[in-house]
Amino acid sequence: MKTLMANRKTKKAAALSLLMGGGLALYLALAPGTSTQAGPVVEMYQDPNCGCCTGWADHLKEAGFEVRQHKTRDMRSVKMEHGVTPELSSCHTALVEGYVIEGHVPAADIHRLLEEKPDVVGLTVPGMPHGSPGMETGRYDDYAVLTWRHEDRTPAIFSEYTHD
Repeated sequence: MKTLMANRKTKKAAALSLLMGGGLALYLALAPGTSTQAGPVVEMYQDPNCGCCTGWADHLKEAGFEVRQHKTRDMRSVKMEHGVTPELSSCHTALVEGYVIEGHVPAADIHRLLEEKPDVVGLTVPGMPHGSPGMETGRYDDYAVLTWRHEDRTPAIFSEYTHD
């Protein structure tokens, strides 16, 4: 009889613990200021040996993006597939919510792009300017974040970064 009582108490305690844990999880999911959703997913393609690409990915993660890094030695094919011409090119290519992000584009510009949803292919920072996210070398170059369209590949300025 004592064994039966102990089993009932153990089952009752386990059920109560499970119920309280579920209640806590529900509270945390619904509490103001908490989020159950991850930020936008960025699919990033990079050369396996590139360190600045990882720096840029870290910058995006700090800004709330979920970054999935794909390492490939055939970056040329990735760029061609997504309409990135040599003039628009940088070291890594990423995709987020249907847009192409080429190079060291600041997270704030990507957030703005996703908010405004302009009719463009995406954003690019051609080359690898010093001082851009992932290229923190102590030197600061002026640079522009550009947009482009499939039918008209003439880039337009989305934002500019200047340093004194």
